[in-house]
Amino acid sequence: MKKLYYLWQFMKGNRALYIISIGAIGMATFLLFFWPMILRVTVDSIIGEKALEAQGWLKPIFTGAFNFFGGRSGLVGKLWICSILLIIITLIRGIFLYFKGKWSAIASESIAQRIRDKVYNHLQLLPYNYHVKSKTGDLIQRCTSDVETIRRFLAIQFVEVGRAFFMVGFALSFMIPMSVPMTLVSMALVPFIFGFAVIFFIKVKKAFQLSDESEGRMSTVLQENLSGVRVVRAFARQAHEMDKFDTRNCEYRDLTYRLIRLLAWYWSISDFLSLIQIAAVLILGTFWAANGVISLGTLLAFSTFVGMMLWPIRQMGRVLTDMGKTMVSVGRIHEILDEPTEEFHDDEKIAVKGKIEFKNVSFEYEPGKPVLKDVSFTVEPGQTVAILGSTGSGKTSLVHLLPRLYDYTSGSITIDGIELKDIDKHAIRKNVGIVLQEPFLFSRTLKENIGISRINSEDDEIFEAAQIASVHDVILDFQKGYETAVGERGVTLSGGQKQRVAMARTLLMNTPILIFDDSLSAVDIETDAAIRAQLNRRARKATTFIISHRLTTLSEADIILVLEHGKLVQIGSHEELVNQEGLYKRIWNIQNSLEEELETELEKNNVKIGINK
Repeated sequence: MKKLYYLWQFMKGNRALYIISIGAIGMATFLLFFWPMILRVTVDSIIGEKALEAQGWLKPIFTGAFNFFGGRSGLVGKLWICSILLIIITLIRGIFLYFKGKWSAIASESIAQRIRDKVYNHLQLLPYNYHVKSKTGDLIQRCTSDVETIRRFLAIQFVEVGRAFFMVGFALSFMIPMSVPMTLVSMALVPFIFGFAVIFFIKVKKAFQLSDESEGRMSTVLQENLSGVRVVRAFARQAHEMDKFDTRNCEYRDLTYRLIRLLAWYWSISDFLSLIQIAAVLILGTFWAANGVISLGTLLAFSTFVGMMLWPIRQMGRVLTDMGKTMVSVGRIHEILDEPTEEFHDDEKIAVKGKIEFKNVSFEYEPGKPVLKDVSFTVEPGQTVAILGSTGSGKTSLVHLLPRLYDYTSGSITIDGIELKDIDKHAIRKNVGIVLQEPFLFSRTLKENIGISRINSEDDEIFEAAQIASVHDVILDFQKGYETAVGERGVTLSGGQKQRVAMARTLLMNTPILIFDDSLSAVDIETDAAIRAQLNRRARKATTFIISHRLTTLSEADIILVLEHGKLVQIGSHEELVNQEGLYKRIWNIQNSLEEELETELEKNNVKIGINK
């Protein structure tokens, strides 16, 4: 019931169109039942000589029409009038069916658009942690395939529910006045057919869910392969990736085959029941007609009624089946919509100077597994902070706390004396620029990729940011310069070039706090030094955090933080730390030793080099 409520909420704004569509299908169904009645009158009272029989609410309609055309004497030589009536009814019915299809299509497309917008907008507001854990291929399938399942059901099958109920209701209202015994025979197996459809719906729902989830896993494999195509080619893993996709593809095929087999069982059994129902009407009806219990026209009308009625009732199985699949899709979409979003206040603005203080800060992704433990330090505005530590020591986790990609578990982080958790996430992220180790560039031009961080930025501002990131001259060397397209059909940038473009994008924001999360790892030492020199020459020097394993980069920082297993084990300047026993001094001695060995080896071969320390 909860999923039905969700579906009803999705239909908000278009419910009136569906009500009108169901009304149109009701009128089309009502007109359809006049066909057998006209045939009955033609056979019994015009071609035959039996007096016109019409009971209940049908009597004034048929008696009035019969007398209007002059009774049997007036119609016996003008049977074409009956044909014209059937054509007129068909045309009017066609008009109602046209508007039913038009209005339901308009409503379903509008609903599908609104669902896609709602899901996409919701995804934009979900926490960073949600996207880290989610599979992109599965999210794409929910936003496309699952939405399409809902749209198709609302466009085609939803109004069919109304058709089935109208069909049974009108059939009873037409058949009971003609013959109660024949009505009982005609409706004998209808409850069983409908009950079988409901039972089948319950059984097939799980099969649909398994098939849908399998398709999501297959989409994830495809998306990962296409996104990581360079890695696949570099390690010659094409065969492995094909086997992996084939496994998921076969799983999806087998589950879909199972679903098809269930559908085959349904249609064959419902066909069998329907044929028994038709056979019962024909056998008993023929027997009663031969014995004068009912007329030949009545038999013809009932056999037509049964044929007309059984198809929509059998179709209820398809409707319920598609409804089951739709409920699965609604549930999968609402799994996204039920996720709590981050709260933003776009109107909140803060003036950040850049003083940052950590007091006994601890952080954990999972309860009981701390990543940071009692970290404390203070950074003055404009200072540069370097962070060193082994893999898994908590370096990235620490800097991700500043833009509130994650919130710390305990302790306190203040920016200019204000508790970080009291600052709106949107507001703080406008003041914290972060360059990630693995930059992502959109399939747009280089100019658009840099300018995306600040709307309506001037060309000169983009060029200045690119110059600070030491990528301006590189871009000008491309044939189309800043208009060069990046992406699948554009130029292939090196890792260092991508990092510098991403860096220029962040620098364009001109934020008072900057974070470089090992984002200089793909550039050479000379370019690294040039970028840091440009940053120091900026008029407004930002409070800067640099994660790096290059001690030549770290040594120029005002403060160096050394992390081990989530704890801050050393803090100080380069001069202070090289004179302390600890991780920093050990790494410094190792790097110096390696450089000296390299210099000695090259000098033996009469090669002179300059090592930038």
